[in-house]
Amino acid sequence: MTRSSGTGPARVARSQGVSFSKSPVLAVRLPSWRSRVVLFAMFTAFAALAARAVWLQGTSSQQQFLQKEGANRYQRTQELPAVRGKITDRNGQVLASSIPVRAIWASPEELLAAPKDKLRALAGLLEMSEAELRKKLDSDRNLVYLKRQVEVETADKIKALDLDGMDIRPEYKRFYPQGEVMTHLVGFTNVDDKGQESIELAQQNNLVGKPGSRRVIKDGRGRIVEDIGGAVEPHDGKDVVLSVDSKIQYIAFTQLKAAVEHFGAKAGGAVVLDVHTGEVLALANYPSYDPNDRRNLTGAQLRNRVMTDTFEPGSTLKPITVSLALDTGRVKPNTLIDTGNGRYTILDKTITDTKAHGVISVQQIIEMSSNIGTSKIALSMPAQEMWEQFTKVGFGQQPKWGFPGAVAGRVRPYKSWRPIEQATMSYGNGISVSLIQLARSYMMFARNGDTIPLSFEKVDKEPLGQQIIKPQTAAQMREMLEMVVSGKDGTAKKAQIPGYRVGGKTGTAYKVENGHYAMPRKYIGSFVGMVPMSAPRFIIAVMIDEPTQNGHFGGSVAAPTFAAVAINALRASNVPPDSNITEIVVPTDTGPEAM
Repeated sequence: MTRSSGTGPARVARSQGVSFSKSPVLAVRLPSWRSRVVLFAMFTAFAALAARAVWLQGTSSQQQFLQKEGANRYQRTQELPAVRGKITDRNGQVLASSIPVRAIWASPEELLAAPKDKLRALAGLLEMSEAELRKKLDSDRNLVYLKRQVEVETADKIKALDLDGMDIRPEYKRFYPQGEVMTHLVGFTNVDDKGQESIELAQQNNLVGKPGSRRVIKDGRGRIVEDIGGAVEPHDGKDVVLSVDSKIQYIAFTQLKAAVEHFGAKAGGAVVLDVHTGEVLALANYPSYDPNDRRNLTGAQLRNRVMTDTFEPGSTLKPITVSLALDTGRVKPNTLIDTGNGRYTILDKTITDTKAHGVISVQQIIEMSSNIGTSKIALSMPAQEMWEQFTKVGFGQQPKWGFPGAVAGRVRPYKSWRPIEQATMSYGNGISVSLIQLARSYMMFARNGDTIPLSFEKVDKEPLGQQIIKPQTAAQMREMLEMVVSGKDGTAKKAQIPGYRVGGKTGTAYKVENGHYAMPRKYIGSFVGMVPMSAPRFIIAVMIDEPTQNGHFGGSVAAPTFAAVAINALRASNVPPDSNITEIVVPTDTGPEAM
């Protein structure tokens, strides 16, 4: 049997004597010009590519472009952070400084490919769950922050995990050694090291410094393999020296905190000024907060009430009004004023005193805190003169102390004053001020009738003052203010200090809420005083907001707080005593002052 050697058209063609090249399978059924077109198109494409290659590599501009694009694949500019300047008190005590920390970056695509046990370990070091970590990595971005301001020790442990796609960069975190005691004066920064409050915000441009940079080459895992130079050194921020004294600040804060808690108050504020230089030696608010841990920060804690809250100063304003009448010669300290039976009606409005004082002197009007006596003195003067006196001491004027959030308060234009309004403003109703404005207004009494700018930074010499009243008027007012504390009928007996002469004025006012006096009644008790009276060194102002227990008058809540701050501040500053009276008996209730 013959074996078949193959089948198909080729065998058939061969059996018929047709050559292989003439096989029907290979027969060309397309026109020949089509193949030529395809061949020409391919040639043209290769020629274009060759021309493009010659152009890219042959011209300098394109070479630079390609080199730049290539370098961008492996070269990186690494920022070298500048160290934010320190904030210190007047004696060099550090109040704010920067400590090195790390920022943890990651490439989501690379990191998600890591082993599960390493991802779990990373999440633990970052103090988050694995689910939270994966949520952060669920991003279309090439790099994402996993966590900022990580402690260096923790960052080293993360680095030891040797994970692909991780990037650990240096940065700084602000640290505040004195915590809640100093926070309303110093402020704080955000995660990007930018000032957000108080001095940190006010001095941002000086403190921040200028970051540097360097060019490096990184491998595919993000590790630096070479430093290629071109470094720009960072310039650290400047240090800022404040006027505050840490010892006096601590005294003011702790005594204020104790007072707010003792009197069941909503809040409180205290400020201590240097009479000679205008420096702010202490500025305290309560409630407060720890700037090192702001996770549960509330608006009430954040408010810098000394600077940003305004209130009706009440009777603490009476010395401002009376000093104008003394300075213009309208009255003298011994001028007698008939305050009647304790009620004084102007048209259809009645002004009252706590009791009938009858005929009393101008000095007694201040000592007893008579609304009627102050009103009669005020109505003997043009409204314009009173308004000018208020504005000269800074009321209603935008402060120029360079401190964020400082408010102007409110003094209405004198042309709109009715007689009853002029009368009530003379004793602190219908006008609003901040506590620091009120403290500064007493500068003219503590000094020789002039006032000087306030400073939150340390000053080297006494600034030039602006004369407000005559030196003789200032001396007369100091005598009157001393009688408020030590006189038989004074309203601030609880402000007395063993071994020191004290002068000042109490104030109690109804609290204003939403443009109206709060109902039921809420009070703000205040006291502004100076020590020692023989040569005033400190002006101390205290405000207690909404006291609800153990009294609410300024003489009961603010005056004793003033005394506690003053005695400790005097001792801490080695100010010698100026009084032989070392034992003081203060009545349990010094009685209310007129409001």
